[in-house]
Amino acid sequence: MRTGISITVTPSDRLRLEALVRDRNAPQKQVWRAETVLLSADGVGTNEIKRRTGKSKTCVWRWQERFTQEGFEGLLRDNTRPPRVAPLGAEVAARVVALTQTDPQPRPRTDFICCIGGGYAILAPARSSPLSAPKVRDPG
Repeated sequence: MRTGISITVTPSDRLRLEALVRDRNAPQKQVWRAETVLLSADGVGTNEIKRRTGKSKTCVWRWQERFTQEGFEGLLRDNTRPPRVAPLGAEVAARVVALTQTDPQPRPRTDFICCIGGGYAILAPARSSPLSAPKVRDPG
């Protein structure tokens, strides 16, 4: 358990933090970060800050530490994280670009369905429009 947390906020930082809390267009994550720092500077304990902000103890500690190390600007940005999926390599990217610059290969037509019933066959497009009538062929 951490003891002896003391955050000192300069008057200019306090004005900026209070303005951020009042700003209705500010992202909420920045607002509760500023609230955490203001409450800490006012001498409110970690458990009370947790209760008021709804954040975990480690989250409160993280933003207290960030403010002491980086000041007000540190509250406005998130740490960068590595991407979940690795970026494509240069070879793959070049191949994708090359494929997009060539004409597609013609494919055989496979979008017809055949229904057999009542002694005749109906060939119709799989996605027939109301304007196109099915072609009827006599099986004989």
